[in-house]
Amino acid sequence: MLVQRIATGAVGVPIIIALIILGGPTYVIVVAAILAITTIEFFNALGNPDAPASEATFVDRLSNVFLKQRPIAYLAAAAVALLAVAADNGFDEFTGALVAAIAASFVYLILRGDPEQGMRDWLIGIAGVAYIGFLGSHLVLLRDVPEGKEWVLLAVFATFIADTFAYFLGRTLGKTKITPRISPNKTVEGTLAGVVSGVVTVLILNWALGLDVDIEKILPLALLLPVAAFFGDLAESMIKRGAGIKDTSDFVPGHGGFLDRIDAVLFTTPLVYYWVIWVVL
Repeated sequence: MLVQRIATGAVGVPIIIALIILGGPTYVIVVAAILAITTIEFFNALGNPDAPASEATFVDRLSNVFLKQRPIAYLAAAAVALLAVAADNGFDEFTGALVAAIAASFVYLILRGDPEQGMRDWLIGIAGVAYIGFLGSHLVLLRDVPEGKEWVLLAVFATFIADTFAYFLGRTLGKTKITPRISPNKTVEGTLAGVVSGVVTVLILNWALGLDVDIEKILPLALLLPVAAFFGDLAESMIKRGAGIKDTSDFVPGHGGFLDRIDAVLFTTPLVYYWVIWVVL
């Protein structure tokens, strides 16, 4: 597992950097695709009663997650992808797409004609659109602000580094459980390591990426980002704990699914976006 985790990072990090630097339609399409896949993972975790046993083959497990969902899962994934694409056209288009997605979900519920199962599917679908679509689309909104490339790099990699330090130091030095009912492996020691590393990384990236934001503006963000990452990670852990699963899929070797990898980013990217437009600009 550890070797897979490191190998995936070694392959994935350069690709992520290249996509963020490239920007444009390619970046938007990839973000939209990842968020759509993540939505299906989310729906699978909460709404798929036919999940195969853990001893099933890798192909069977992936097939079950991505090819054997009810229609609402694919509709929600399409709505999330639409949100990401609309975000590239501006905040008004983004909010308009969100309104359209919510309205369309009611049409689906009515046409379904099954109040009990339909309502359950609808609630999970709306939750996925809000949690993954609304929050995740800020990856596109942030890329489009002035110096957006640098801000996305800061948001994503400060989050990844905080998560990595929390994971490794928690495994090696962690003793005091912090949220045993939600995330049994999360410790006070690992969390503190994540917070400290996150603060330092934001400050370093502010300088290294040439953002050069004044200390009185960047320091509060540096303090808030790892805290947001912590709660983003716990939010997904709570979902998985409630669903009785370990990972949302096997799509990312060593990490689980896309949702397992970007859970904290879903919280930190909106934080950085609104900090930029409300405080920095």
